[in-house]
Amino acid sequence: MMRGKPLSYSQNLEDFQLALAFAGQEAGFYIDIGGGHPIADNVSLWFYERGWSGIVVEPQEKLAALYPLLRPRDICEAVLIGETPGAADFHVFDRFHGLSSTVADSASAALHLGEQPRIVSAPMLTLAELCERHGVIAIDFLKVDVEGAELAVLKGNDWRRFRPKIIVLEAIAPGTNLPAWEVFEPFLLAQGYSFALFDTLNRFYVANEHPELLASFAAGRADWQAATHMYEIGRAPFNAEHPEHGLSRDLARGLWASLPMLDPALLAALVTVARNGSEADKTALADYFTSEAGRLALGRIACGFDGGQIHDDDF
Repeated sequence: MMRGKPLSYSQNLEDFQLALAFAGQEAGFYIDIGGGHPIADNVSLWFYERGWSGIVVEPQEKLAALYPLLRPRDICEAVLIGETPGAADFHVFDRFHGLSSTVADSASAALHLGEQPRIVSAPMLTLAELCERHGVIAIDFLKVDVEGAELAVLKGNDWRRFRPKIIVLEAIAPGTNLPAWEVFEPFLLAQGYSFALFDTLNRFYVANEHPELLASFAAGRADWQAATHMYEIGRAPFNAEHPEHGLSRDLARGLWASLPMLDPALLAALVTVARNGSEADKTALADYFTSEAGRLALGRIACGFDGGQIHDDDF
């Protein structure tokens, strides 16, 4: 965490807004539907790093695979959440992963970015089934960001048994930024929830049995300047204000110094990721790093960091 102002990981200060509502609560439980990346633009990480835990639902396999590595206290389900169980078509944007959706119209709104989605069939649970599967008893907050399928998520819950204290839903239409809450708000209000806040992107609702939490939103939207935002600190090696700046630079130096000792297959995988390459590219790179020319290339990089070449460069 940052010194001074706290670090907000979320897109629109949602985590800090929730933290104000739950001020003083040392432990809690969340359900984060559409968790996305476990760090960047993430709403529940703020609470995880302060000792909370919960269930994260992220159907994109590459993102879901990061959660056990980075957030082992959380349960991560790589499924869709909808109105009925079974399977559904999932429109996946590999680059703009936050735009992936089960709603075809929502996916088409992202086509202007120049990327075509992959359509895959993915398993779907209801919210009630998810809670039953994991023996959920109390939910402090539920966050739903599913690119136009919010109502389907809400309809799949048993609102008598599973009642989050606060619910945060993305409330503008993907691609157009037009208001979309009229689709789901009447249903949610009918389940015994009250509107609390619109932050220009999301709408917050509070269960009627928790008026003390509703009162916490009376001051309005949180001060944007009260937290440091993840986008402001950029990439760790290049910004001294990043909390992991020193560690990232040490790791980079150590990695470059160790290049000749690393497995060619690992090096090929690293370069393939950086270049967004294919399996064929990875095979060709592995062969290159095994060759005499490839080994010398690694040595020319490493010699600036392994003590072989004396210089005063800082990085």
